Amino acid sequence: MSPNAPTSCPHCSSDEKKPPAPVKETLPPAPYICPMCEGVRSDKPGPCPQCGMALEKNPLAHRNEPECCGDGGEDEVRDLWWRVRWSAAMTVPVLLLSMGMDLPVIRDIPHDASGWMQFVWATPVVFWVGWPLMMRFASSLRTLRFNMFTLIGLGVLAAWACSTVALAAPHWLPHQAGHAGMVLYFESAAVITVLVLLGQLLELRARTATGSAIRALMNLAPKTALLVRDGEEIETPVDDIQIGDVLRLKPGARIPVDGTVTEGSSTVDESMLTGESMPQKKEANASVTGGTVNGAGTFLMRAERVGANTMLSQIVELTAAAQASRAPVQRLADRVSAWFVPAVVGVALLTFLLWWRFGPQPSFAFAVVNAVAVLIIACPCALGLATPMAVTVGLGRGAQLGVLIKDAGTLERLHDIDILMLDKTGTLTEGKPSVAEVFPLPGLSARDLLACAAAVEAMSEHPIATAIVTAARERNIPLATVTDFQAVTGGGVLGNVGENEVFVGQESFLKKNGVFISAECHSHSMKMQAEGCTVVVVVLNEKPLGLIAIKDKIKDSAPSAITALHALGLKLQMITGDALATAQRVAKDLSIDEVAAEVSPKEKLLHVYQARGKDRHVAFAGDGINDAPALAAADVGIAMGTGTDVAIQSAPVTLVKGDLRALHQAFALSHATLKVIRQNLMFAFVYNGLGIPVAAGILYPFTGWLLNPMIASVAMSLSSVSVILNSLRLRRFQ
Repeated sequence: MSPNAPTSCPHCSSDEKKPPAPVKETLPPAPYICPMCEGVRSDKPGPCPQCGMALEKNPLAHRNEPECCGDGGEDEVRDLWWRVRWSAAMTVPVLLLSMGMDLPVIRDIPHDASGWMQFVWATPVVFWVGWPLMMRFASSLRTLRFNMFTLIGLGVLAAWACSTVALAAPHWLPHQAGHAGMVLYFESAAVITVLVLLGQLLELRARTATGSAIRALMNLAPKTALLVRDGEEIETPVDDIQIGDVLRLKPGARIPVDGTVTEGSSTVDESMLTGESMPQKKEANASVTGGTVNGAGTFLMRAERVGANTMLSQIVELTAAAQASRAPVQRLADRVSAWFVPAVVGVALLTFLLWWRFGPQPSFAFAVVNAVAVLIIACPCALGLATPMAVTVGLGRGAQLGVLIKDAGTLERLHDIDILMLDKTGTLTEGKPSVAEVFPLPGLSARDLLACAAAVEAMSEHPIATAIVTAARERNIPLATVTDFQAVTGGGVLGNVGENEVFVGQESFLKKNGVFISAECHSHSMKMQAEGCTVVVVVLNEKPLGLIAIKDKIKDSAPSAITALHALGLKLQMITGDALATAQRVAKDLSIDEVAAEVSPKEKLLHVYQARGKDRHVAFAGDGINDAPALAAADVGIAMGTGTDVAIQSAPVTLVKGDLRALHQAFALSHATLKVIRQNLMFAFVYNGLGIPVAAGILYPFTGWLLNPMIASVAMSLSSVSVILNSLRLRRFQ
């Protein structure tokens, strides 16, 4: 048996573990970002140069600030609330003067005097209190990036300008709009400004709630930790904790960083990161994760990952990056938005001309009112927010449930998956195999057979090797020294124990190299494989000594998760390097549709390509390391992560604890998010498709009904808020 280069796992033909790739150096996150426009970053607050919306604090850049724990936009909320109060106070007299003509005091005021009083009260509302709206309007014209504020500015200024001209120079206007029948719209300009400011305030409050998931994750990390040094406990800022430091965890305390328990035991509530409600038992050598909560016990832990390298920090980074990405479905909204504002301006101009030419008297007044209503009711903001708001909430909720989705495109692709390919070891099974049976041939004891195999396997890091070595140590079997250890590609492991060559590996590899086991041994091997065991053969100087059966328990969550995945209409395939009989037994127990066994990483890759070549959408779920080629080739790769850098970075989707129930949640979350996105887009399209014609007066010939610009402004503000509130329903996703 001549060994090959050790490029594959000696037991299942999977790629051996490789060290994680070096992390690329990235620029620090920008302090302010736009929730609606991808790529807009700024060092200071202000309006977005593209859509005009207020830039929001980037939680990654402000993570250490106390206000980041709140809504992240308190200054803007206070400013908007101040403007709403002042504008409302100054608009009340305008409304009374224009619409309260029957009141005893107001009806005695001359018409001209009333007009000038309205001008005095309404002008500060439009140009002082509403100055941010005017600035965004001017910016949209200057940059030729038309948006919601373009329409608002045109509508408000048209109403204010026509009223001012009618008041100051009535001879410039047509007779019916002149001094004799003077019609003023100061109340429309003022009320629209108030309502838009109020809508912005409501929208900001609702929008900041979409980032609650990521802020909740950031708040999981405690600020201080108990550092044990020279027998003393010192309360130390978490930022000062170094790798290798020993920390004391008291009952009820949050674990500050990632590490390993060195002394003591307790239960740890990991539900904040994984969605798993049952506390997990932690004893010596168990891994613990920063941000989780210690139970009633106390223990010492050694810090192993600190700062930005902790799992919690990586989850926050990945979630924030994903929320800033754009789903392919957003392209539809982008294409519509590109021509939406110019089209609305064109419709408003056409409305003005038609009403002026063909409308009843005073036709000019009707033309102004209806054109302003068209400009105000159109809301490109609702269209632009439809996708990013749903994606932001959905990805944040996924992170809370232990499902990390790295970008919005992946979230959408998950919705289209119809074939799910699953690795066996570590995905469907726990990935912690143990020796189920030692079967020596006549003339050799089970202890001697296990000692021979464990000596060679001690040089390997594969889970099967770990199981054999653990079994030997539990039986207090001393391990002999091994020389010339080699991993045999697709076969097993090989080494010299003294003068003897020992091989431990697959029966199929032995057959290819002319070494055969007895019929009795083969029969017993098939029996153990039928029971779900992985069987390796121990060979001494090319003479078989016996078998060792290793069993990996199926995850407790697997049966219910597989049933739920089937309910979503997914076709499930197991793709594994293990023996066919073993794979078939596991597949039968879990009701998996198809099985491909004894396959190499290249063959797994081929299975993915073959399925995609039939126009099927394929997701592959594996351990994130051994299945790297298939994970990369699939439409969506899903890593059953254990919290390591490699697991988190290996696939577009990572299940933090490798729980198969989270795999179902990933698909269900994608379906729920895409449903909300479609609802948002449908609402935005239907709203504008119906609202604009109504505002233009299409119902007037049949009902005599026209849309007041003030009502249009209420509808415009509520449309954006409705889209956001619909997206926020995803926060309750289960």
